Amino acid sequence: MPGSTPAVGGRTETQEPLRRPRGMAILHWGTVLLLIAAAAFALIRDEVAGRVARQWLLEGHRHTGLLVLLLAVLRIGLRLRHGRLPQAVHSRVIRIAAWLTHAALYLILLALPLVGWALSNAEGKPVTLFGAALPALVADDEDLADALLVWHQDIAWALLALVLLHIGAALYHHFVRRDDVLRAMWPWRSR
Repeated sequence: MPGSTPAVGGRTETQEPLRRPRGMAILHWGTVLLLIAAAAFALIRDEVAGRVARQWLLEGHRHTGLLVLLLAVLRIGLRLRHGRLPQAVHSRVIRIAAWLTHAALYLILLALPLVGWALSNAEGKPVTLFGAALPALVADDEDLADALLVWHQDIAWALLALVLLHIGAALYHHFVRRDDVLRAMWPWRSR
């Protein structure tokens, strides 16, 4: 910007603080909590011996996964509604890397629950959400179930890698660049 003075964090003194719509921030952190819950249900289930407890944990995992899918659809819709959001000042390479990472995260947030849903169907298990039966995505097929289980686990590992990259980038922005990128996603920030 002509006539503006560069400031710490890649923002000029005349620029407004970077902000995201509060609804986007709430959906972001809701997704984070649901992903933590889904992972916890799956990991704890592997350590529990009781059949009833294992079934309850599996249902908790399925429900939180389906809620992640629902929030992902809402997030994508909200993102499309808001169009291009204000960006922190970065090099073109960093902007492209951020866009690719976010696109991959959205894709995985859709794919992981859908593959899990299909996995349950392939295992011959009906999928419900809050008591409502959901349509089967695939037919009962043991071989397909084995393949979908591997895909589900591989996609979960890819999600973990991208989440760690995302967290690292957020911390880099906050502590090294000292810009507003992390603060822009706080849902409880003052207006």
